[in-house]
Amino acid sequence: MWGRRQPATVPTATAPRSPVDLNALLLSVARNDAAAFEELYDEVAGVVYGLIRRVVRDPAQSEEVAQEVLVEVWRAAPRFDPARGGAMAWITTIAHRRAVDRVRSAQAAAEREERAAQGAVEIPHDEVAEQVVDRLERERVRRCLEGLTGIQRESVTLAYYGGHTYREVAELLKIPLGTVKTRMRDGLMRMRDCLGVRAT
Repeated sequence: MWGRRQPATVPTATAPRSPVDLNALLLSVARNDAAAFEELYDEVAGVVYGLIRRVVRDPAQSEEVAQEVLVEVWRAAPRFDPARGGAMAWITTIAHRRAVDRVRSAQAAAEREERAAQGAVEIPHDEVAEQVVDRLERERVRRCLEGLTGIQRESVTLAYYGGHTYREVAELLKIPLGTVKTRMRDGLMRMRDCLGVRAT
């Protein structure tokens, strides 16, 4: 659950938490810094989920879309330009777009089912194209995941599709935290290369 994303140590009044520079973190993520992504994830996951939940409503779908957004943040980080706006605004724009896309997709699916129930057989070309693109994108991600080593694939899946922290992944796989971070960094870099995304 998203509650697990909270830091293990709660700041106290005597030891206030230092403000996090999200712009700097996102720029580090653009340079393939997996540790920076872990910290960024912890900082923004709650906000991303909350925004998506307000649009999508359904909790399970909201979690799924939130994970898609955070994977997109990792992949698209090289395109972030702090001169054009802050990191949080950039991330929430992606989240809002993905949430709206999910709602529209659900509405389109409901309309297709209704037309099918009424005996309609013709599906607009744009909807067919959208379905094909979605399937192809999922297939590309699946193939790229299969190109990882077993531990890389397990780590990436648990962290970015299961919503687990690096520490939780280490505990689930019963391997050292440092090993998880190394495998995650290597695995995500291979995923980025496989998907044709290049850092600038």
